[in-house]
This record gives sequence, C-alpha cells and structure tokens, in this order.
Amino acid sequence: MLFQFNLYSCLPLIFFFHIVVYSLLFFIRGFKQEQYADKLMGSFLFIAALLIVPFMVGFAGWYDNQPYRDILFFVPLVHSLAIGPLLYFYVKAIFNRELKITAWQWLHFAPAALYLLVNTVFSLLDLFYFKTYHLTNEHEDPDFATWYTYLSIASILIYLFLSIKHYQQYKRFAAITTSFADQVNLKWLLNFLYAFALLSVMPIINSILSNFTFFERLRYFGPWYYYVAFAVVVYYIAIHAYQLSSLSLNKVMFEPQLLQAIDEEISEQNHKQSNGLADEKLNHIKKELATLMETQLLFERPDLTLTEVAKKLNTNSVVLSKVVNQHFGLNFNDYINQYRVSAVIKRIELPQYKNQTLLAIAFDSGFNSKATFNRAFKKFTNKNPKDFL
Repeated sequence: MLFQFNLYSCLPLIFFFHIVVYSLLFFIRGFKQEQYADKLMGSFLFIAALLIVPFMVGFAGWYDNQPYRDILFFVPLVHSLAIGPLLYFYVKAIFNRELKITAWQWLHFAPAALYLLVNTVFSLLDLFYFKTYHLTNEHEDPDFATWYTYLSIASILIYLFLSIKHYQQYKRFAAITTSFADQVNLKWLLNFLYAFALLSVMPIINSILSNFTFFERLRYFGPWYYYVAFAVVVYYIAIHAYQLSSLSLNKVMFEPQLLQAIDEEISEQNHKQSNGLADEKLNHIKKELATLMETQLLFERPDLTLTEVAKKLNTNSVVLSKVVNQHFGLNFNDYINQYRVSAVIKRIELPQYKNQTLLAIAFDSGFNSKATFNRAFKKFTNKNPKDFL
C-alpha cells in the first residue's frame, strides 16, 4: 500500500493511531459498565479519527496516485455533521447517567445520515453505472466541498453553544446543591469546548487569509496545520474523558428542572409581611440548619449534598436553597466551605491537632483537595493559609 513517510503524513498518523485506540477503549468500557457517555465519546473519537485520514494519506501521496485518489473521492470519510450532536449528547450524558437518546432526538443526526446516504449513492452510481466521475466532481473531494465545510462549521458551533450552556447550568447546579463543586466542575471539559469552538472557525480564517499573496502558502498547508491542531484537541479530550470517574458525578444527580425550580423560588417576590408565616418557617429552618452544622459537624463530610441536609431538616432542596441564599447570601457550596474554613482556623490552636499539617487539618474539616482549601480560605479570610499563619 502506498504511504510516503514524511513529517506531514507521519505526525497525523501518530495522533490517528492513538485516537483510534482510545475510541476502542471507550467502546469496551461503555459496554462493560453500561455507560452511555463512553459509547458517545467512542463514536466521536472514531469519527474524529476518520476526519484526519484524508490529510494524513493525502500528504502520503494518495491524491496524486490511482486507485488511491478514487478511494478518497468515493469513500465518505468526513462525517463532521455528526460531531456537534455527539458532543452535545456526551455533555448531557456525563451529567446524567440515565440519559438515553430518544427516537425524536435521533433527528439531530439526520443531516449526517442524509449526507452519508447521498454521498454513497452518488459514488456507487459513478463507480458501477457511469464508470467515471459524473455525479462526483473529479477536481474536488466531496468531503471537502465548500458548502459541506461551512454547513459543518455552522452545525458544530450551534451544538457547542448548546453544550456550553448545558455545562454552565450544571456548574451552577453543583454549586447550589453540593459541598464539593470544585471536585466535579470538570473545567477540562469547558476548556475543550471553547478550544473546539475556536478551532471550528479556523477553516474560514484560513480561507480568507489564503486569498492574500503573503498567505498563499496557507491554501495548501493551512488545512494540514488545522487538522494537526484538531488532532491535538481531540487527543486532549480523550485523555481527560477516559480518566473521568462517574462516582462523584453520580453524587451530584444533575436535574435541570430542579435548578429551574430553585431559581424561580429564590427570585420570586414574597408578597407576605416580613413577620408572616413563610418568613417564620424560613427563620426556623435557618436556626435548625445552623444547629445541625454545629452539633453534628455535617460539614466534615466531603461529599455532603443539599438534598441530604434537606432530608435531615424535614424540608426539600428548593426551600433549603432559598434559606441559604436569602439568609446567608451564599450558595450551598460556599456555605459549607465557610464552616470548613472556620473549623480549620479553630483547630489550628487545639493541642490535638498540634502535630498535624495544615492540609491534614483541612481534610479533617471536610475539604477534598488542596486547591479547593486554598481557594475557599482566601475567599473567606482574604489571605492564603500561609499568610494567615
């Protein structure tokens, strides 16, 4: 098989191999552990690997030699219309283990399926009926037709916008309902989504710049640089996503409808008098909450959630969130971390903690990482721990 080994063909080959391996690993784990998110990520990585192929083998000499040129023209390798929906449903699936794509939601993949169908029919007709390039343009690989490229970019950007919006909702939900929001904020996922969005508009920038004489080299090599960058970003998400543990995320139990209910409850104007029954109830819950924290030291549990505390107070998450927000001006995550910081400050002076490190005391007080402890300590004391000491 023809393959001219050079920098432009070998570098994409390295990423192609690793991405395919990760795709298989995600599929294996997805089916073994019944994780829908892993199956979606495996599909995304497989399609991403296929997208690298034309430029990898193109610089290996395929576009200049037969029958390899016909393979690239007649085999649909670029399924970029499926990338956006796969990423969007992956983002939803990692925050909701019970998620399954419904019959109506499969319509999100209809454009990708239609392109595959039409491309396949045209290729088969040209190969076996016309026996020449007839429905297919012999000067342009259908996978890189201008209309298809721009339609794919628009699709990806729309779904990335929806994915980022869903992530932001999840992040707010985690801060409102858990005491370990930093542990499950998945910042790497947001970094990937933004990087992928920036990467998605690069073909347009490349197309504009290549019209100028100074940047004429970009017309040929620009796409190669793009696909190498694409491979790097995809490899980044593969590594982080495979390291993701679903245990802590399952503890969050993201429910968008609950977030909406909490927001509506907090923003709703209370038409009753300040000494009314509703305010008395909230004040009573506020006092019980403080007593619960001071007597049972619930803040010491690093995986404490709003729902668990609400059950102990015989109320619900919406009401308790309103109490924490209105009476303390904090979300649940910050409210619990404030207790943890106070506990650390008090325990520094106690004899039984004399031989423990500051980080050990922080962990005993409920923090689950050094970064979270430092951030919370600075927030509530305006000093980092070392300066405070």
